[in-house]
Order: sequence, then structure tokens, then C-alpha cells
Amino acid sequence: MTHEPIEPLATSTHESPLHDDALEPPPVDAVPQHNFEPHVLRHDSPEQKQAHLKALLASLSSLPGIYRMYGVGGELLYVGKAKNLKNRVSSYFVKTLDHPKTRALVARIVHFETMVVRSETEALLLEQTLIKQHRPPFNILLRDDKSYLYVFVSADRPYPRLSVGRGKRNHQEGHFFGPYPSAAAARETLLMLQKLFRVRQCENSFFAQRKRPCLEYQIKRCNGPCVGLISPEDYARDVDSTLEFLRGDNGLLNQQLIERMQQASERMDFEQAARYRDQLGMLREVQTQQAVYTLRGEADVLAIAQQAGLVCVHVMTVRNGQVLGGKSFFPDLAVDLEQPGAVLSEFMASFYFQFAEDIPTELIVGDALPDQAAFQEALSRDTGQKIQVKQRVRETRAEWLSIAQLNASTSLKAKLSNHLELKERFRVLQAVLEAPIDRIECFDISHTQGESPIASCVVFDQGGARKRDYRQYAITDITGGDDYAAMRQALTRRYKKQPLPDLILIDGGKGQLNMAKTVMQELELEPLMIGVSKGEGRKAGLETLHRTDGSQFALPSDDKALHLIQQIRDEAHRFAITRHRAKRDQQRGKSVLELIPGLGPNRRRELLQHFGGMQGVLKASEADIAQVNGFGKTLARTVYSILHEER
Repeated sequence: MTHEPIEPLATSTHESPLHDDALEPPPVDAVPQHNFEPHVLRHDSPEQKQAHLKALLASLSSLPGIYRMYGVGGELLYVGKAKNLKNRVSSYFVKTLDHPKTRALVARIVHFETMVVRSETEALLLEQTLIKQHRPPFNILLRDDKSYLYVFVSADRPYPRLSVGRGKRNHQEGHFFGPYPSAAAARETLLMLQKLFRVRQCENSFFAQRKRPCLEYQIKRCNGPCVGLISPEDYARDVDSTLEFLRGDNGLLNQQLIERMQQASERMDFEQAARYRDQLGMLREVQTQQAVYTLRGEADVLAIAQQAGLVCVHVMTVRNGQVLGGKSFFPDLAVDLEQPGAVLSEFMASFYFQFAEDIPTELIVGDALPDQAAFQEALSRDTGQKIQVKQRVRETRAEWLSIAQLNASTSLKAKLSNHLELKERFRVLQAVLEAPIDRIECFDISHTQGESPIASCVVFDQGGARKRDYRQYAITDITGGDDYAAMRQALTRRYKKQPLPDLILIDGGKGQLNMAKTVMQELELEPLMIGVSKGEGRKAGLETLHRTDGSQFALPSDDKALHLIQQIRDEAHRFAITRHRAKRDQQRGKSVLELIPGLGPNRRRELLQHFGGMQGVLKASEADIAQVNGFGKTLARTVYSILHEER
């Protein structure tokens, strides 16, 4: 639905109407709660709609509060806050709206409601609560809805478990450390702790069933508590050392290891003394690497960079005086080059009220926030602890801010390059297919000789991968290896409920495409569909593209439209095979290495020791595997092909 913009009734403020959706609503003290179910409004003409909205605008208050925008059927489209309701809401209905998302929102608004509150702080709290409760579609700001990673030491007795996972789970008892913004940082810490203290990382179900030590024991990354190879007392000391390391108590840990080494020497237990000596060496190496981060305390450091309509906010995490890493976000915000602090404020409101699970007492920012006092007060009330936002910082904190700003600029440059390239690929594909294309969905089927089939659906638009829209379908009740039946099941389950995209890609040739065409006819749908079959020798760049009318065509290997199709097809394949392998290995109940012919326990041990674990094996090339003791080119080729099987 489109209409002419309403003439402005007041000047626009700097605030942007774009926030994020959320997880669970926080408690809001002293803020009145109401039922916000609107009347379903239908206007017979654009003129009636404009008259209705003008009448509402004329009656607005200039006090602080929140506003809610509704569509034709009474659906809540957007929730926002304002210092001045009249100025803020009126700013939507001007002729100079630049941001396409704002224009799309205004085109759908047929009614809005406001609520006056006592202060800007109350407006901020109520806005975030309503966003969490109702998840309005135009409040989506963060594309990545994954939470941060934490290192976790369980409370299992007598042998606690060390693990890594996303989010703090309320039903788990134990100690959480982090958050770690990147999976690499968390897993690097986990690997270091494995080498240092050998605390078990296996699941409790696996631990309870062991009759003999697993490979982790053989490669000296676990002390074998599952079969009693270490006493509960010695294991408890290793767990205590792990906790001290994660808390940053390295001085105390150093002293304890020295004392244990001396005691072991006095008992003539030189093997144990050597182990403590090695732990001390590794610990001192880690301390040397982290010597730059000597300040105690916890903080989040936020820096913003913006260019060509894109915004990047880098959030760097500091815990126990150590920089644990950072993560870059690309919120869908209207860019205001003259007021980066206002843009940063928009992001922080959504991030800390809706997304972050671990909020430190200190937030360091590179630009002053226009509503800093209200934000601090609201966040302090929400978390129950005093939160401080600092801009003018010195010494170590200034270095942290400099690092965060550098990361924000670097991430933005990389994103901008990819963003412009993606736009160009979409433009070329539209020219090839002679149709407007914004949203593309691609399907792929993955299985191992018919075992554990999984169908994936990945979604791309001109902003890139829409990961929150990805879906995986466990295929059931079909003959093993019947890809056609698997594709039928996936497409039927997807489009019985979901609207059609502009283009559907099917990873497969004529047969798969014809099956997809049959499903769409049964559903009485007529989408634009293309089948993608691999070329000669399954080489990239030689793909054949099939149309639903039976014709086929090929694109040059350097064609940008083909690059886009390959990019989306490969992502669908990756997404499917990751889930398939996990499901397959879970059903088999054993490591995939144990299923490779010619790979006995000795060679498996050599392989894992050579690459430092299964992750290293998966990253190794065929030539790398051939260099392992006891392996030749033939066995290396077998191992590599099975670990990287495509079906």
C-alpha cells in the first residue's frame, strides 16, 4: 500500500525509528502496564487514511512517552520512544525520508497510539519491554540473534566438566566465565585449559558409559577420571587450578604449582613433578602473551564507524583486565554523520536491554551519547547494579578504545566491499533473468548413502545472508537416498506456511527442478525457480542452469550472476551438511574416524596428536594428512574424502 506523504507538522529530531527485537522482557519498576490491543482499522481510500493520521497528529502531546504504529489488520508494526511525542511522531510523515526501511514502515501505517510517561528513562524502559513482548517486524536491528559464548565449569561431583556454550542456562549449576565474543577465542581458551589441567570435557552420558579411556586421555588432554585413573582429590586440585586461571588469579596459581612440584619431587614422584613443571611453563607463556592487559576490572568497549549508508558497531569485551575479543555488528539504522553518538545510543539501547546476557558495570564509548544520563539510570534499574558510561578515558582504557575503533573501521571496510559487490551481483542476476529479485531461497539435500537425510533452506537478500530465516528440515518416512522425495517434503513443509521469495534455487538438475515444479503446482503457486546442476568434473564455474520450461543455459565462469548463485548454493550445502553430520554421528554413537577402513587405534592416535585434535584434522589438506607418521597418499586420500564427503 502506498500513499503521498503527509505534510510535516513539526521538525524532525535526530532519533531513528529503528530498534531491535529481543529475547525475554525485563522487569520494569514503577512503569504502568497496559493492554495495547488496537482497533482493526480499514480505510476505503488513501485520502481517508491521511485524514485519520492528520487528526491523530494534531492531538499529540509534547511530553515524553512511547508510540506504537499499527497496520491495516491491527498488527503492531513498530514501537518507539520520544522525548517529545509530537515532534518525534510527526517526523515520520515528511517528504524527505531518506531511509528505505522508514519509508516502508510509513507506507503501512494506518493508525498509531501513544502513551505519556513521567520521564525519558521510563520511556526507554517501556519501549524495550514492549519490543520484547510483541517483537514488531520493524524493530529488527541485529541480524545475528546468537548469544555470546561462555566457558563453563559444572558442579558435577566428584568430577566436574569443562565446556563451552552459548548463553547462561538457568538450569545449569556451576561457574560461568566470559562472555567470549568469538567462538575462536572461547575454544582457544578451552584448548589451553585442556593442555594445562586436563579436566574432562566430555558429556555426562558419554562419561558414565566409558569402560576404557578415550583418545583425549591418550593424547594427554584428560586424566581419565571416567575409569578412575585419577583420584577425586587430585582431580579437584586440577579443577581449582582451572577456576583460578579463569578468574585471573595467575599469581596464586603460579605459587600453588611451584609448591605442588616441590612436594612431588620430595615424594620422588618425578613424573608428576615434571607435569607441574610443564604446566608452569605453559602458564608463564600465556601470562607473557597477556602482559599488555594488566588492568583489573570488567568493561565493554564500543566504537562506531559509518560510511555509504552502512553502520558498524564493534563491541570489545574486557573481563578480569583481559581483552577476550570483540564482535562487529551491522545494525540497520539510519545514518547520521553529524551525530554518531545518537546512532550509537540507538544500538546500545537495543543491545543491552534485549540482547546482552552479561553486562559489566563499565561501558566505554568513543562518542558522547545524547541521552547518556537517562540510559545509565534505566540500565542500572534494569540490572540492579550501577552502570557507568564513560567517554573520556586515558591510559589502558584509551588503548582499548583505540583497538575497538580500529576494528570497527576495518570491519566496515570489509563489509562495504562485500556489500557493494553483492549489490552488483544482484543487479546482474536481475538482468540475466529479466525479473526484479531481492529475496532468494535455496534448497539442498545432504545424506550419507541415504543415512540421516537433512534438507536446508538458506535465505539471501541484497543485504546478504538472512541467517535468522535459515531453516533445516529432518527428512523422515522416505526410502534412503531418494533425493526427490526429500526435496518434495522440504518444499511442501516450507511453502505451506511461508510466502514465496523472488527466486527459488534448487541444488540439482532437471529431475529435482521438475519435482519442485510439481510441488508448487500442487500448492497452486507460481514462483520463479532455477535448478543448478554441477558441471563436468563437478568443477565450479561449469554449472548448468535449468528453467521450469525445460530450457537450460550456462553463464561464463567470471559472470557475477553465476558467482551469486554459487555463493548461495554453497551456503545451502554447508548449512545442510553440518547438521547432517551431527545427526549421523549422534545416531552412530561413535567418532567418524572409527568408521574409516584401514584406520586403527594407533593411526587414529597419530592423526589426532599430529593435528592437535579433531578440529585440526578437519582443517588439514590431503597432502598434510599424508605427512603423518604411518600414512601414505592412498590412506590420506581415503581419510580426506570421507571427512569431506559431499553426500
